[in-house]
Amino acid sequence: MEVIYNILEAVLPFEFMEYTFMKNTLLAIILVSPIFAILGTMIVNNKMAFFSDALGHSALTGIAIGALLGITNMNISMVFFAVVFALLLNFVKNKANYGADTIISVFSSIAIALGLAMLAKSGDFNKYSSYLVGDILSISSTEILYLFLAFIAVFAFWYFTFNKLNVLSINKTLAKSRGVNTKLIDNIFVVLIAVIVMISIRWIGILLINSLLVLPAAASRNVAKNMRSYHLLSVIFSLFSGITGLIISYYWNIPTGPMIVLISGIIYFITFGFKKLVKE
Repeated sequence: MEVIYNILEAVLPFEFMEYTFMKNTLLAIILVSPIFAILGTMIVNNKMAFFSDALGHSALTGIAIGALLGITNMNISMVFFAVVFALLLNFVKNKANYGADTIISVFSSIAIALGLAMLAKSGDFNKYSSYLVGDILSISSTEILYLFLAFIAVFAFWYFTFNKLNVLSINKTLAKSRGVNTKLIDNIFVVLIAVIVMISIRWIGILLINSLLVLPAAASRNVAKNMRSYHLLSVIFSLFSGITGLIISYYWNIPTGPMIVLISGIIYFITFGFKKLVKE
């Protein structure tokens, strides 16, 4: 780990790099930004922005269930509930004969209401309210290892299933005709999103997680000319937002998560304006 720290200090010779927690945070951002960027492109392609938002809201219920059962590691209860939640939501969404956005809204509303009610009843809401905004500065070296494993898993999934997911996003019938097991791929995808979202909630926050997933991909879609540039620009925008947001948050004494989202939002509107300018 020391070698990595030395490299980071050489690349970014800022005064805050003398602190171990800032090095951990920067390393975490370097790992989590590409994860969110790649997942974000898949989410935007498959029109699942509301889905990832609903997953974020379900974290409250996962926390409440964990507190009720006396589980000390909240990641376990959050991940377990999120996986069940994602699979059930996906099942109902595919069976319903009306808009997916309605189904997702129903699940999201129930999840956040149930979580708030359970935490309020047990008197634990204040104890876990920090999960709403997160604190990426608190990430540890062990948790960075988990992020690294998540990084490998996401890029392996993207490498092996990208073409199938792309066809699936265009037309499910076409995907089936090409021999794609649409149910399996779809379920693996939502489970992967659920796991990544839940292990990131404590650092990113329930209120911000969806923004970090969607904004870089949406900004990239504004200016990308093809699928390759779409993914590459999404990763670049996500990394730039993360690193710039961390630096600004340190010097301006602003929470890191919200600052990263603000930078991502600015990039989105710049690319949106550029897109309109080019069209005119």
